Amino acid sequence: MKKTFILNVPNKTPERQLDSIRSEIKKYLARERRKPIPENVDFWDFDCKIGETAQNASVIKEVEIKAMINQIAAEKKESFYLEITAKPGHKAARKR
Repeated sequence: MKKTFILNVPNKTPERQLDSIRSEIKKYLARERRKPIPENVDFWDFDCKIGETAQNASVIKEVEIKAMINQIAAEKKESFYLEITAKPGHKAARKR
């Protein structure tokens, strides 16, 4: 997913727009996780970037997406860019 989300939509309140953005992101992540996992892969991992534009987007972890969206909304930005790319994930070996 590479998309620029607009926070100020004329027919929605900002809170309602944030809810719809979060829902769309949640649905995308769930859809990607449902895809068949290739052999020798443990799970789907995600590379994420967020920023005002694609050129100045910074790398974040998947769990930080919601907090970053809330921060952008608190700063009263007009829009933001979000990129989520699925990649194969491997579990780290446990030390015994």
